[in-house]
Amino acid sequence: MTTYTAPVRDIQFVLHDVLNVSAQPVPGYEDLDRDFTQAVLEAAGKLAAEILAPLNAVGDRQGCRLENGVVRTPEGFKAAFDAMREGGWTALDCDPEYGGQGMPYVMGLSAGEFFSGANMAFAMYQGLTHGAYSAIHVHGTEQQKAAYLPRMVSCEWTGTMNLTEPHAGTDLGLLRTRAEPQADGSYRITGQKIFISAGDHDMAENVIHLVLAKAPGGGEGTRGISLFIVPKFLVNPDGSLGERNALSVGKIEEKMGIHGNATCVMNYDGAQGWLLGELHKGMKAMFTMMNEARIGVGLQGYAVAEAAYQAAAAYARDRLQGRAATAEANPSGPADPLIVHPDIRRNLMDQKSFVEGARALATWCASLIDRSHRAQDAEAEGLVSLLTPVVKGFLTDKGFETAVQAQQVFGGHGYIEEQGMSQFVRDTRIAMIYEGANGVQALDLVGRKLAAEGGRPIMAFFEAVKADIKAHEGDDDLRASFCEPLKAASKDLQAAAMFFMEQGMKDPDAALAGSYDFMHLFGHVALGLMWLRMAAAAQAALAEGRTEQDFYHAKLATGRYYMARQLPATAMHLARIRSGARPVMALDAALF
Repeated sequence: MTTYTAPVRDIQFVLHDVLNVSAQPVPGYEDLDRDFTQAVLEAAGKLAAEILAPLNAVGDRQGCRLENGVVRTPEGFKAAFDAMREGGWTALDCDPEYGGQGMPYVMGLSAGEFFSGANMAFAMYQGLTHGAYSAIHVHGTEQQKAAYLPRMVSCEWTGTMNLTEPHAGTDLGLLRTRAEPQADGSYRITGQKIFISAGDHDMAENVIHLVLAKAPGGGEGTRGISLFIVPKFLVNPDGSLGERNALSVGKIEEKMGIHGNATCVMNYDGAQGWLLGELHKGMKAMFTMMNEARIGVGLQGYAVAEAAYQAAAAYARDRLQGRAATAEANPSGPADPLIVHPDIRRNLMDQKSFVEGARALATWCASLIDRSHRAQDAEAEGLVSLLTPVVKGFLTDKGFETAVQAQQVFGGHGYIEEQGMSQFVRDTRIAMIYEGANGVQALDLVGRKLAAEGGRPIMAFFEAVKADIKAHEGDDDLRASFCEPLKAASKDLQAAAMFFMEQGMKDPDAALAGSYDFMHLFGHVALGLMWLRMAAAAQAALAEGRTEQDFYHAKLATGRYYMARQLPATAMHLARIRSGARPVMALDAALF
């Protein structure tokens, strides 16, 4: 059985030492002083550690079950969901007009890390509702917002997103779900959706499904897709619940992980639904939800990795195995703790340097979203759009890898279910797949995001890297340990982007074959930039003589490790990209 401690101190460091949030010219940020964020994060961490984390193994063991058409969640989930609601955590960064607390998104993301790290499957019920809330908030009519949002903000009603069908995953143009217009302005939705996370459960009064379907006259492919609000129970004009809609759960999927979340097959048999947004422009409305979800999935990658790392570090400190190659660390005992061995240290430093860098990157992206939404900053919007596939793809790939590394520290005990490490590996594996598989994220990055706005976002990123390097080149330690490695890695990223520009039109396969490596190359440079910023902040804190000296020294040592041992991977990714499409496409399909 694993335990979980919310990394409040580290998030406080990112928020205040690195991002200096309370001084930023973003509406609402003036309230984010250290004492306020400390209080919020400590309360969120207490809920995560004391209520959600103990249910993580319960949810994995019991799973969800379908009884007489109703999904039953694992023991303790409903009481925990009530605690989440009563504490206002579902409303943290939602619009006060609909009952939200109105905090910036950066606070919602920070608290969300704790909930996902403690119990990923449980946190998805709230997280998906937030995405559906956002889609209705942006694209809904005033009547729709008034009818649905207050109870979605409170999670009295939860939300879902219904995209995938048995024959149509990423290629949504193939979907067959139909929407037939009715005389009263509603539509009748008929079709089947699969892999619907939180599709039904017993923790809320109603479930508000957002369903992609094709209405007459929309044309072929994604141009013909519209988005519809389809509630489990119809909502009466006075806001009370009416009759059950014509939709049902066909089955609960049996999955590798996230057993505590009900992943449902949803059948729509002429269910009543209402258009959300413009007719035949459902993808625009859905991507409001999808982009938020992709940042949230990136968060799942490092949040679960954090929990796995905590368990691995504790085990390495306690488990006695072998003797140190140099002086004995535990001469009075039969063996030394695992943590004395260099390979265990390498493993743990890989984990620690990734998780802390990933946290900084995601938090920075959350601040960019706040700048975009609250301050109408177009540059921030372009930059976070560019970084979204990197956050989703790179952080979930590395998050899974980190969970596996944490399991490895336990040796054979990591393969035994009672230790809990297997669940971290199984749970975080889905993050690489859903909300757009990571290969699709890489294609989106190279095929769409690099050239967006004439290349302005990627140039803005390069300028940010250049400015940070220049700002610290006068410091010998930062220059040698951080600036120079980041400069080399940034040059690799620029060279890769140039390769795509030169080869992409002549040979599209050359760009597509290198897209996954480019996503990882970009991810490493982004984390390198975060580590330079964190190192500068830690060094400044030490120079000021702040308390918690060990924390800042550890931050610098961890950053140096990342720059020396992880960032050089950019050269490998560039070499792969420059090899072009030939090695990838050479083998005839029949020979696989």
